[in-house]
Amino acid sequence: MREIAPSQQGPAAPDGPLAGFTVGVTAARRADELGALLQRRGAAVLHAPALRIVPLADDSELLSTTEQLLDQAPDVVIATTAIGFRGWIEAADGWGLGDRLLGRLREVELLARGPKVKGAIRAAGLTEEWSPASESMAEVLDRLLDEGVEGRRVAIQLHGDPLPGFVEALRAAGAEVVGVPVYRWMPPEDIAPLDRLIDAVLTRSVDALTFTSAPAAASLLARAETSGRHPELVAALGHDVLAVCVGPVTALPLQDQGIETLQPERFRLGPMVQILCQELPSRAAVLPVAGHRVQLRGQAVVVDGALRPVPPAGMSLLRTLVRRPGWVVSRGDLLKALPGAGRDEHAVETAMARLRTALGAPRLIQTVVKRGYRLALDPASDEKYGGEG
Repeated sequence: MREIAPSQQGPAAPDGPLAGFTVGVTAARRADELGALLQRRGAAVLHAPALRIVPLADDSELLSTTEQLLDQAPDVVIATTAIGFRGWIEAADGWGLGDRLLGRLREVELLARGPKVKGAIRAAGLTEEWSPASESMAEVLDRLLDEGVEGRRVAIQLHGDPLPGFVEALRAAGAEVVGVPVYRWMPPEDIAPLDRLIDAVLTRSVDALTFTSAPAAASLLARAETSGRHPELVAALGHDVLAVCVGPVTALPLQDQGIETLQPERFRLGPMVQILCQELPSRAAVLPVAGHRVQLRGQAVVVDGALRPVPPAGMSLLRTLVRRPGWVVSRGDLLKALPGAGRDEHAVETAMARLRTALGAPRLIQTVVKRGYRLALDPASDEKYGGEG
């Protein structure tokens, strides 16, 4: 894995369910919170914001929409995120429109997407009329369509990206829909960290990539497209690097590319980290090798329950041996697995010596004279894995 600045990669705890794994974080906001949750469970964190948020008070479009809603009252207002709703009220205060906006919101049918938004509404001295138990915008849509929206004016607080199908369904049912662009996503000012994160995905130096918003997922894919790495990124996320999203809306841009994602049942950071704690270790096979139990994790190996960090070159060799457990792998094939090793097979011997030292159990890997190396599977496992004697 290439050198990453301290501000981009966080230190990992020495143990925990995610020890030995590296997790990429694309979030622009709450990245510190998510990173801390991951690090406390042992993960190394690679952070590269895929977006930046335009400050609310500088957004002339939000001001124009707010004035429009004050002049022409909506029938329904849908608040979708707590940070967005609070930001709207604060921005209106800054423009001298705060009291008028609160007064207008007291007159309308105010719907909240979930408990955090309800908290923000009540903190502003308002009361929501209804909130779905599922925190799902689909349930909000069903309620509005069941009520009937023909001829009604519906204002919806956008959360950085259009809601797929939601606005169209309301308009098809006869509603006038006004989008409230409370904050706007833009590409990051410094694109280099995002490029390094994409490189880390392509080289499988990260084991999972987390997304907390659909715009972040779309931005990552767009950057890969612009830089000519889109097919390779989709392939990596489709097979080797786990894509984990905080919820189904966040996952849509990835699913549109055929990338399978994992999502927690509750759309929160904590449950998203928990699903990583369950999924990443479960994907790491445990092998009986030379009387030891060996588990390969992303950037480390667990030998008899002890985590042993391994240099990147050593991990490349070990992964190659594990793909053919018990079989002899030639030096030439191992050389191909070493990034930037050239044609000198001595590089394999050097990397292998360092790997054995890092593992703390040199007999895990056997040297087969004039042939190469093999993972020393226990005899009882040879038949299962097709090993050579």
